[in-house]
Amino acid sequence: MSPWELTLALLLGVGLSASTGLNTFLPLLLLSAAAKFHVAGITLNGSFGWLASDTAIIILIVACILEIIADKVPAVDHFLDAVGTFGRPIAGGLAMASVLDGADPVVAAVVGLIVGSPISLGFHTLKAGTRVASSAVTFGCANPVISIVEDIISLGLSVLAIFVPFLVPVAVLLLVWLLWKVGHRLAAAPAQPPQAMG
Repeated sequence: MSPWELTLALLLGVGLSASTGLNTFLPLLLLSAAAKFHVAGITLNGSFGWLASDTAIIILIVACILEIIADKVPAVDHFLDAVGTFGRPIAGGLAMASVLDGADPVVAAVVGLIVGSPISLGFHTLKAGTRVASSAVTFGCANPVISIVEDIISLGLSVLAIFVPFLVPVAVLLLVWLLWKVGHRLAAAPAQPPQAMG
């Protein structure tokens, strides 16, 4: 890979890793589809070529639908966040490693582990903190709406990473600020108990 191609691949990986911190399977599904149908010139590292297989895409479609639906259900969303503490860094590392086409598979895996996984975990932590604050303030009533917003952001950031990866750093920094700001405001807001029936 040329230095320019490597830079674009790393930016693509960063964007997708950040997206997996909000939604585990959607970014991987978009990456798999992009690689399979040769969108935006994306090719996968040979050792991760299975990610673009028909079987992988079908599994990712099912997993993506289940995650999106389950994340809108109160209590289930917190369970998913707990599981996501382990699952999302794996997805972020996989996303990063798989886009390093031409790199040694071991090097790609290590980069995924030390770059992609921490990025995913960081965004997952911000997301989970926002969700906990929302639950405390709104008794979970706002969580489905927040989940929809997270899905939209994950989709948008993934698409941005695929088509215009050089804008990823700006988008990631903006997203970090936004998640921190929302979480901070929710944490500072007093809880609003349900109105008593009378």
